[in-house]
Amino acid sequence: MDVFTIQDWIFRLISLVLLCVEVWAFVNAVRYRPDAYIAASKRTKGFWAALTGIALFLGVLSILGSSMFILTIAAIVIAGVFLADVLPALRAVMARAQGRYR
Repeated sequence: MDVFTIQDWIFRLISLVLLCVEVWAFVNAVRYRPDAYIAASKRTKGFWAALTGIALFLGVLSILGSSMFILTIAAIVIAGVFLADVLPALRAVMARAQGRYR
């Protein structure tokens, strides 16, 4: 086993972990109601579903062996922005709508 084979397997393992994060972001993007996005002032559901869907597609490409590292980075940044900024806002809006205040 040479160094490049080990490096390839490490990259694929990291890509798999990142793909899981991108799947999590996409599932959450399509799970919430469209009016929750408007109430949270976070663009629209279609915008975030499309963006996280593109991130998911780029993540699948990285698993299949695409060597475009910049696309892998772009995909995880999109998913990270959704999970760190949009998702907490959506959860807060839905908690207020259900009568649970945080």
